[in-house]
Amino acid sequence: MTERIRTRYLVVGSGVAGLHTAWRASDHGLVMLLTKRSLFDSATAYAQGGIAAALGAGDSPALHRRDTLAAGAALCDAAAVQVLVEEGPARVLELQTAGARFDLAPDGSLKLGREAAHSVHRIVHAQGDQTGAEVARTLLARVAESPGVDVREWARVLDLIVHDGQCVGVRASLAGQAVEIIADATVFATGGCGQVFRHTTNPQVATGDGFAIAHRAGVRLADMEFVQFHPTALATSENPLALISEAVRGEGAILVNSQGEPFMAKRHKLGDLAPRDVVAREIFREQQRTGPVYLDARKLGRGFAKRFPGIQAICLARGITPSRQLIPVTPAAHYMMGGIVTDLRGRSSLPRLYAVGESARTGVHGANRLASNSLLEGLVFAERVARDLATTPKRFPTPRAKKWAVPMLDDRGAAQVAADEIRALMWNYAGIDRTARGLRACLKGLAAIEPRLSEGATEERNLLTTSQLIAEAALLRKESRGGHYRSDFPNRQRAWKGRQITW
Repeated sequence: MTERIRTRYLVVGSGVAGLHTAWRASDHGLVMLLTKRSLFDSATAYAQGGIAAALGAGDSPALHRRDTLAAGAALCDAAAVQVLVEEGPARVLELQTAGARFDLAPDGSLKLGREAAHSVHRIVHAQGDQTGAEVARTLLARVAESPGVDVREWARVLDLIVHDGQCVGVRASLAGQAVEIIADATVFATGGCGQVFRHTTNPQVATGDGFAIAHRAGVRLADMEFVQFHPTALATSENPLALISEAVRGEGAILVNSQGEPFMAKRHKLGDLAPRDVVAREIFREQQRTGPVYLDARKLGRGFAKRFPGIQAICLARGITPSRQLIPVTPAAHYMMGGIVTDLRGRSSLPRLYAVGESARTGVHGANRLASNSLLEGLVFAERVARDLATTPKRFPTPRAKKWAVPMLDDRGAAQVAADEIRALMWNYAGIDRTARGLRACLKGLAAIEPRLSEGATEERNLLTTSQLIAEAALLRKESRGGHYRSDFPNRQRAWKGRQITW
């Protein structure tokens, strides 16, 4: 028979949400933590921005709430936002106590920066632009010190096991072996889906697995049309693209076109610090109008290297000296606002299945994520999930084990070609500028790819399913709102205010 492993809690994913959940839940019982590749392969480690929290003088949860709701384009869940802004400061300070080396002001207090669409300085950073890596380092250390956490790397979840209307675990491939992991509660912290697009800042593991697996099991998803495109990725031929943090513009850098002319001041009252969906669209339009777009950070001078050592290294490695040269930038898929619908405890529509982090649709982000709210959301709701896990009953019926095998990928090259075709379709027709005609062409192209995927192309199938969910939702929402822009419906429609597209 297929091997079975039992654990009290199962956490899938090793970003901020998964690590924090596993660490805190281990106080209540044995946790098995699965990650598709190594523990270090997550979007968290790539996060250059920071963590937003109302920690400074003159700031308050009420102000943070106001900024978050404004960015969310009338689609945020107000109760979820209230939880985020009220509990956020405590989570950040706890992380600092746990060993996170955040940047400090001369008086020893946290040094707070400002980013796009924030009304005050409230962004906590670490080593300038290495916040995500520092958060990951801190949480990995805590997980390593927790005897109640069993980490399994190179573990690929294939499907949920559902019995009597409850999630009782997952079918997974552990180092190529078929394993059923039975758990009292399963937590999806599987991250986002940037890899469905040709240009993305997301790591290669971000293929939308959690969304697709949950959808196959009939779990409720929502807001899949709301994908945030980061306005300033370094324009190269790499995958993923290196990120040029919004904090660079926060420190005074400006966007210029191929003639060296600034253009954002003419397009939005906040200029270069406008909401990122606005900035991404304006860069896209400027690229179409005049050609390449650049970030001019030359006035930061030698201070650039001190404030942004990671970005400085990224640029220098590609032959660009930010203190003297313009930095070529392009929009790129960055963050998914939608996902598995959860309540304020992280519970999904399927009993015993939780979702947290980017894979969850908590309602915090609405139609557009406010900069630096993502790491905060991971911390705040992971803590809530960990506390709720303690209430999960231990006894429940499970199905009889059946023998099955991990499907083999017989033609990796064909699977890669299919994945590249999916990414091209999504970028061309379901990316920054969408139309009904383009989205229908996208869905037709995706449908033609499906029969070509072999049974073993499990990751590519997840990529395809997630792409279809995004494109179908984008076709249904006949308006522009937040990260979703339709040039055939360029304005917000009152009829769509507060309405969700759910699966």
